[in-house]
Amino acid sequence: MSSEAATASVPAAAATSGGRKPLATIFLIIGILGLAVAIIGMVMGLNEETPNGRPVMSWLLGYSFWFGMLIGMLMLVQISYIFDAGWSTIIRRQLEHFLAAFPWMFLLLIPMVALPFFIGDNPGVLWKWLNLDNVLAGAHPVRVGDDPLYLHKAGLLNLPFFIVRLCIYFGIFCWFSYKLRQHSFTNDLNPDPKHYIACRKWSGAGMFLVPMALTFSAFDLLMSLSYHWFSTMYGVWFFAVSMRIALAVTVITLFFLSTRGGLKGILNESHYYMLACIFLAFTIFWAYVSFSQFFLIYNANIPEETFWYNLRQLNADGTYNQWWWVGLTLIFCMFLFPFLFLLRYKNKVIPRNMVFISVWILVFAIVDLYFNIAPTQKPADNVLGYVTSPFLTGYMLFDLAAWIGVGGIVLWAALRSMAKTYPIPIHDPRIRESISSVQ
Repeated sequence: MSSEAATASVPAAAATSGGRKPLATIFLIIGILGLAVAIIGMVMGLNEETPNGRPVMSWLLGYSFWFGMLIGMLMLVQISYIFDAGWSTIIRRQLEHFLAAFPWMFLLLIPMVALPFFIGDNPGVLWKWLNLDNVLAGAHPVRVGDDPLYLHKAGLLNLPFFIVRLCIYFGIFCWFSYKLRQHSFTNDLNPDPKHYIACRKWSGAGMFLVPMALTFSAFDLLMSLSYHWFSTMYGVWFFAVSMRIALAVTVITLFFLSTRGGLKGILNESHYYMLACIFLAFTIFWAYVSFSQFFLIYNANIPEETFWYNLRQLNADGTYNQWWWVGLTLIFCMFLFPFLFLLRYKNKVIPRNMVFISVWILVFAIVDLYFNIAPTQKPADNVLGYVTSPFLTGYMLFDLAAWIGVGGIVLWAALRSMAKTYPIPIHDPRIRESISSVQ
């Protein structure tokens, strides 16, 4: 497609760059302020006489939301190229802008890992296995360094290899994001079929490496918080929730760009319909994975696995704790309501309805991350030797600050990218199909 033909085939608003630098600066300021509050909370927690891992976990809770969203977007871009999809060409460009945040996400990981080594005297406040002198709460307290389960996993759970693995994961995420963005944006200025072909090739390679990096990063950053426990489905759960977050943020982004930005007159209800169908599929997939993990562990009834769910259900006296109600809420609010809502055709094609369900999903995706990450064992004088940390705590201010802080940096990076190129890939071989054939 020639440059003139491509430009003539789209509305004028799409033939100029996004121009969102002032808004990007606002998000940068918000992000820095949020991160400052979160750092203060982390320092306060590490300086306590008995260090409390919860303020440090605030950073991880906020981080995991945006981290999962970016991985979901990267995989959506790759899926679009692999299937040579036409309808998603316009949408894919918006996702490519968000991928600019991956290098910054690597930098935002450093305080969470490094600060406990410089502040306080317990580097294993968050990941217990980082300090072999930590004593694990339970009926039979044991030092991490003497724990047979840790010794069995020590080849994996040690600081040097942990850092190497994190560098490998982010090397994969950053490299594939860079190559896909590079070829896509270069094709806007110097149209050549080789760029689209290169994106398809990189996507093919990435569909093996990116899911592997996603799975093992979920194991290392999240599942190893309770290293006694293991589940081969944990990475699949993180994939499912990441895709739902990515789709929800995509819908909200498209709504604003189609009403106030460069996608005016371009986006139509068919784009929302296709996104809603994928949204519905991942809603069912999330439910399938979450239930299957619970069912398999419940059916096997192995203590090394069941205790993880016991933490999220029962107190020492057999009564239900706060996490049981959270899990029950997820069944209805993370699955049943979105499932029934997205079954209705009109809800799929009305933009405001799609924005509503997207916001709904984002709220309960945060709750889902809490359910899977936040519960920890605290020493107590009862038959179990521990109590489970509650859902509602006084540290939620730091949770909110971390969520806003990391989100501000992500949105700053995305808006900064939008200001440098066209709102749509004007020379993509599928651009006319994406604009016209799905009306």
